[in-house]
Amino acid sequence: MDEIDAILRAASGRAEEAEVFFSTSESIGAELSRDRVRVGQAGHAMGLGIRVFAQGRVGASSTNDPGRWEACLDAALAAMRLADPQPWEGLPMPVALPGTPLALDPSLSPAPATVAGLLASMQEGAASHPEAVVTAGSAGLSRSHVVVANTHGLRYEETETHASCSIEAIAGTSTGYEFASSHALDLDPRWVGEQAAFFAAFGAGGEPLPSGTHDLVLSPLALASLFEAVLLPALVGRNVHAGRSRLAGRIGERVADARLSLFDDPHRPMGPGATWFDAEGVPTRRLDLIRDGVLEGFAYDLRTAYRYGAASTGSAVRGGYGGAPSIGFHTLVLEGPVSEVMAKPAVYVRSIVGAHTANPISGDFSVEVSNPCMVEGGAFVAPVRTAMWGGNVFDLLDAIEGVSAETRVVGEMVLPALRVSGQHLVG
Repeated sequence: MDEIDAILRAASGRAEEAEVFFSTSESIGAELSRDRVRVGQAGHAMGLGIRVFAQGRVGASSTNDPGRWEACLDAALAAMRLADPQPWEGLPMPVALPGTPLALDPSLSPAPATVAGLLASMQEGAASHPEAVVTAGSAGLSRSHVVVANTHGLRYEETETHASCSIEAIAGTSTGYEFASSHALDLDPRWVGEQAAFFAAFGAGGEPLPSGTHDLVLSPLALASLFEAVLLPALVGRNVHAGRSRLAGRIGERVADARLSLFDDPHRPMGPGATWFDAEGVPTRRLDLIRDGVLEGFAYDLRTAYRYGAASTGSAVRGGYGGAPSIGFHTLVLEGPVSEVMAKPAVYVRSIVGAHTANPISGDFSVEVSNPCMVEGGAFVAPVRTAMWGGNVFDLLDAIEGVSAETRVVGEMVLPALRVSGQHLVG
């Protein structure tokens, strides 16, 4: 903490503004290879990033040795002097923020015994389907602390914890995969193991799927893949103003089913990106992107907002102390008309392959459906072989029949399963 103060004092005489992003973390994890723990490791990381500003120019540098902050500051100042000027209206001023942690489980500590227990419980769950063999798995625990401070007297801190586990299984040529993650130690590793083994065993010997038009139930995993490839980039302000979003110029228009809403809720307790402030120290707030089918707005960080005459939405995120802030989301929540999505016959799409090849501007995609099966009456009825599915992500938003009451966290999203009609599959 003393080094942060020293950096800001030193920078204030050499730049108009300065910002420090400081992070520390401790973690422990292990990996499974079939029934053996193959790799176990513990780590401690520390680092800081410095940004300096003058006359619209910005320079940045980072180091994993905070004791060398003077050299890091010199590098940031040198980069600033070489940078092209851009519209800039200043770093945020401090405001009073709630002190209640949003993503912290005080009882979670990176302990080897806890990691070993997660691995063992996943194996026990997978054993409920003995025809499937576990091929790989992992579990990890971490605790991290972040500080954002600037020369206007702003200093925000937060501590968060994280737990995760995942496992893969195979039965013949059929594979299954499942995972869970949380800020608290409330995972159900037995369920994770059982699900992976179930999909591996259930998918063995599936029949070909007749080509044609089908109703689909998209699992949260499949839905997340399409959203990450197309919808989320279309809601980023930088892409909108650069002409890389099909949603540009459509605020106030209906872009989805009138029963569908998508919003970022950073203050959702234990949400995947729960936080009171973003990576630039801007206070976060709920950001409605699509409300009742109508496009409400886009996400901005400070740099993009200043460039295009908008306001930051508190949407700056960082991949670590070494990366510059970029526009992202904290806890995206999708809400829609709740129904029994598996009650009527449909093809259940567990996951998809090739979402990254989707056209992020038009929304067109052609993907391989993985772990598909027929569902009816709320149950998995019969496995089917993989199929190809082509369509358009934006059109999907207007073809929904309902969403499940149950949701799960996938990345920064909290998603239900989604039932859509009239989709073309090639078996």
